[in-house]
Amino acid sequence: MAKTKYGKYFIEYKPPPGPEFPLGPIISRMDDAVIKGSHFYSVHWITPHDEPKMPVGHPPHIHRDAELLFHIGANPDDPMDLGGEVEIFMGPELERHVFSRTCCIYIPPNFIHCPWRPLRTVRSWIFIEVNQGPSHTEKLYPQVLPDEIRNQIDWSRWREEGFD
Repeated sequence: MAKTKYGKYFIEYKPPPGPEFPLGPIISRMDDAVIKGSHFYSVHWITPHDEPKMPVGHPPHIHRDAELLFHIGANPDDPMDLGGEVEIFMGPELERHVFSRTCCIYIPPNFIHCPWRPLRTVRSWIFIEVNQGPSHTEKLYPQVLPDEIRNQIDWSRWREEGFD
């Protein structure tokens, strides 16, 4: 981007070194550290797959601030068709929800949610995570999972942040 008066507002995401997100590339990420005053946003491109790429998915956790999880289909003939099927569990009792339509899931502050994982994707779609605070926070709740599921998770992939 050219050095102009407002060029600083055009942010191109540069992925950090290391493994890529297993479901497809992260295409944008923003928070208060990138632009002062911004909330946390992360945008993923979910690419086609026939079976889940993760045995369990993102494990149960909470955030300090409310979160919005946008699942956006990319079918111009039917934008409500997600192009895949996603599973998410809600609450400490792990109430299971499976959906295949474009939607937004509202997660209240300090509400246990997940595992989350796409079960299959026939056509790429976009996932946008919005934490309504200046930075990403996460506190893991492995204790709500049965032992046989908890033992399938690669816990080195997940980290707590923003909780002391």
